[in-house]
Amino acid sequence: MDSEKCKPFVKSGADDEKHDDNAFNVECKTYKKRWLILALFCMCSACNASHWIQYAIITNIVSRYYNVDSVLVDWTSIIFMATYIPLVFPASWVLQKKGLRVAVIMGAVLLAIGSWIKVFSAHRDRFDVAFTGQTIVSISQMFTLGAPARLAAVWFPHHQVSSATAIGVFGNQIGIAIGFLIPPMIVQESNDNHQIGKQFHMLYLGTAIASTVIFLLILMLFEAAPACPPSIAQKLAVIKKNRADEKSFYTSLKHLICNFDFDLLLTSYGFNIGAFYAYSTLLNQLITAHFPMGNEFAGRVGLTLIIGGVLGSLLWGIVLDKTQIYKGTTVLIYCLSTLGMAAFTYTLQQEWQAMVYVTSAFLGFFMNGYLTVGYEFGAELTYPESEATSSGLLNASGELCGVIAVLVAEIILKRFSALATNISLVIMLLIGLFLCLFIDGKKLKRLEASQQPDRSNSVL
Repeated sequence: MDSEKCKPFVKSGADDEKHDDNAFNVECKTYKKRWLILALFCMCSACNASHWIQYAIITNIVSRYYNVDSVLVDWTSIIFMATYIPLVFPASWVLQKKGLRVAVIMGAVLLAIGSWIKVFSAHRDRFDVAFTGQTIVSISQMFTLGAPARLAAVWFPHHQVSSATAIGVFGNQIGIAIGFLIPPMIVQESNDNHQIGKQFHMLYLGTAIASTVIFLLILMLFEAAPACPPSIAQKLAVIKKNRADEKSFYTSLKHLICNFDFDLLLTSYGFNIGAFYAYSTLLNQLITAHFPMGNEFAGRVGLTLIIGGVLGSLLWGIVLDKTQIYKGTTVLIYCLSTLGMAAFTYTLQQEWQAMVYVTSAFLGFFMNGYLTVGYEFGAELTYPESEATSSGLLNASGELCGVIAVLVAEIILKRFSALATNISLVIMLLIGLFLCLFIDGKKLKRLEASQQPDRSNSVL
């Protein structure tokens, strides 16, 4: 396992994209440190994601304490999607050209800065400070949200890539679960605004300390790439990149956008994730429409959604590693996500509290499980283009659809009802399901590269 026994896959001090043309002489190896790298990334991603729904899950308390409209509270969630859309391309460029270490450190720095700004926003007249901190945290996700597939490809062998991507997504899901669970536990309904202010300060301080510790760990221990490539597919991708005429990032984008099957995946992925964002952002309002004073209930329902999603992400990653059936898995997950949304809609309308938990967990298992499948299917359809670019585009599609879905669903909720809102999300998922049926599931380019003999010398 010693890196000294092979030629450097990465030059000393360089990042994961700067390899010499002798890369074909390097043997494929795996390193135990890959699990530490993945764990550090998951910690950073989880800490970031915990901020996303932090305000929206206690919308009624935040709105009353800071004396702001619920629409502004919803924007503390929407801002994560809105900032991603224009910044995803420069962030993907950083991830592709500067490497994992630079990108993840940049994300960790911004996360810590935004978290500490929020510490000073616990007073009732400082919602603008809270929103500023939230915006900086939302920008920090640019450097981590699309990284799981890239990290998995750079550090893990081909038979573990999907599982590693799933674990990377797992970190994000755990963070969202914390965001659903902890704020309603710490910040509770009270007529004493001074007490609520102290609770907000406790919440902010805890997340700030956690983000600082994670930043220091990443700065000391996180590495861009192993000394030797973990798989033939990664080795060939590096050689093809080096022997190309320094293909630009925007050329890579063009290739992806002109890939019809990837475009279908891009759109269907966006509809799925957009529905998830709308559901999560408006969950407090959907629940309290049927269960007054249901803040903690809404938080627990959101938690069951994410727990289901965590299990789904891990399971579907293993399924992909074992079966390599990407389209079939995608269609199955989409069908059951749509069924889960319909079941949640029905049980909420009937106010069956126990079944709301069950249907939310079912929905999360399939809807959130699609994150892993989408990243990996996209990497297969677009190989040898960088996984950072394909993941970035998938996330951009999800964020764009998320902004639109939240805003439209919010209008439907205010003008009509929670039932109409949920039905609109079911329709959204049905459209996404229809689109993914037309993806050609036989074009698995990365899998084909991993299964061929190691003839690196002849690769163009």
